[in-house]
Amino acid sequence: MDSTSEFVQKFNDTQEKQRKNAQKGKGKPSAKLSNVQHTNNP
Repeated sequence: MDSTSEFVQKFNDTQEKQRKNAQKGKGKPSAKLSNVQHTNNP
C-alpha cells in the first residue's frame, strides 16, 4: 500500500512540475533573446 501512495505522490509532483514548465515558456516574444546562428559579417 505504501508503494501505491508513493507512486501517486510522485506522479502528482511530476505533473505539477510539467505544468509550471509549460507556463514558464509563455510570455512576450520580444523579451526573448534572438539567437543568431549565421551572420554575413566577415
